[in-house]
Amino acid sequence: MGFSVPAFLLLFLLPLLDDLVLSSTEGTDIISFYENYNVTWGFDHVLSLNQGREIQLSMDSSSGAGFASKLSYASGFFHLKMKLPDRDSAGVVTAFYLTSNGNKHDELDFEFLGNREGKPYTLQTNVFVNGQGNREQRILLWFDPTADFHTYKILWNQHQIVFFVDDTPIRVFKNMKRDIGVEYPSQPMQIEASLWNGDSWATDGGQTKTNWSNAPFKAHFQGFEIGACSVDHDQINSGADFEHCYSTGYWWNTEKYWELNHKEQREYENVRNMYMNYDYCSDRTRYPTDHLPLECLHH
Repeated sequence: MGFSVPAFLLLFLLPLLDDLVLSSTEGTDIISFYENYNVTWGFDHVLSLNQGREIQLSMDSSSGAGFASKLSYASGFFHLKMKLPDRDSAGVVTAFYLTSNGNKHDELDFEFLGNREGKPYTLQTNVFVNGQGNREQRILLWFDPTADFHTYKILWNQHQIVFFVDDTPIRVFKNMKRDIGVEYPSQPMQIEASLWNGDSWATDGGQTKTNWSNAPFKAHFQGFEIGACSVDHDQINSGADFEHCYSTGYWWNTEKYWELNHKEQREYENVRNMYMNYDYCSDRTRYPTDHLPLECLHH
């Protein structure tokens, strides 16, 4: 016997199912780290747990550690579940980012800046295009990122880049190249994550240093499945065209994901109003009003 859903019920269910698309990309954490990633440095500071379904990076005064995806990608919806170092983590930087190779590289950064015990973690994001960054934004997280895993995500298509904390958008970088000439990330990028000592700048502008008596600092990662358009290294080296990665055959390139929906827009504005404590577009010391970056005029 076949099963059909009444039309009125579909009208109710479809929006709910639609809202699950972004969340469903997190999967069930059954994919091993080693299917899609390699350790790239600090090999003796990496621990595989639960048959490779969880990876621990540690940092002490001798080294931190990092890993990277085996492939590069030219569009997609990228995510990692992360639990950040606890205790007194001032000076400690945990990073999850996309990056291309070369001096004029593109890069999309999540950087978690540790703090003295009891003080909030700062999450810094940045966008590099053709080697040019200096687009920092910082928010204070509204939860303790050391207590449990949270999912950090980057949507990247030809219309916008959106940084998410769990399902909440915290930053949007629109493709305004056609409109006002602002460059937009277009180079294939690898996924990377690392744990390293940034006490020269990360906490209180470098005034608060790493307390090595609390080492080793440990960050944990899960969720190693990747939903994105992959590009192999031979294609990159040959200068091949990546237009296929912009196809609406990939769900993240469809029109629905060209801009935030109404719910996401409200959540995004709430984060900016309540939790943002630095935006390069508002920094008049760096950028006087008559020298604002072009994209800041269309914030």
